[in-house]
Amino acid sequence: MKRLIVVAALLCVAPLVRAEEDKDKKIEELTIKVTALEKRVDDMEKLLGPLRDQARQTALRPLFEKRLSEDAKKYKPEQLREAEQLYQTMNRNWRSAEGKAALAKMIEKYPDINRTGCAELYLGQVSDGDEKVEHLQNAIDKHSDCIYGDGVQVGAYARYLLAMYYKEKGDSAKAKTLLDEIRKDYPEAVDHSGKLLEEQMRSD
Repeated sequence: MKRLIVVAALLCVAPLVRAEEDKDKKIEELTIKVTALEKRVDDMEKLLGPLRDQARQTALRPLFEKRLSEDAKKYKPEQLREAEQLYQTMNRNWRSAEGKAALAKMIEKYPDINRTGCAELYLGQVSDGDEKVEHLQNAIDKHSDCIYGDGVQVGAYARYLLAMYYKEKGDSAKAKTLLDEIRKDYPEAVDHSGKLLEEQMRSD
């Protein structure tokens, strides 16, 4: 009798065990499929990312061309060439005293052209302390509408760099104010590679 009871119990348990095994197998198969799908999404992101970044830069190009057109109405071609030559002095020798001096001269001589905003931003990047804050704040206050040919907006990027500086110094309130301004006024702002500043702000 006892043997019959044991056999009956095993017969009842067996389907439950098989059901549990089937469930575990299905979960394992689903996990494998999800992992494969995530890899495919990552691969697609790597392929499409550069194209998307380039598209953002292209979309901002008209703002750059508009600023160049405005400069051409105020200055002669030779003056704009001189300003560009002064600007490129820093590009040839990053952080050099010669480069800084050339940008300072350009800012003084051509205070209202598009490149001047880029120059202030440049100086903000190669300076430290109060000098850094001064140049970045000047870029924000006086040149927010300036823009690089690759779509980087001076007003947005100067705010981002200054926010990162304040964050580094422990002034989270000032950093937050600047980052909120970017979200509000420059939602499509990019860095020099075409990546959204908003994405970087989320990761910083």
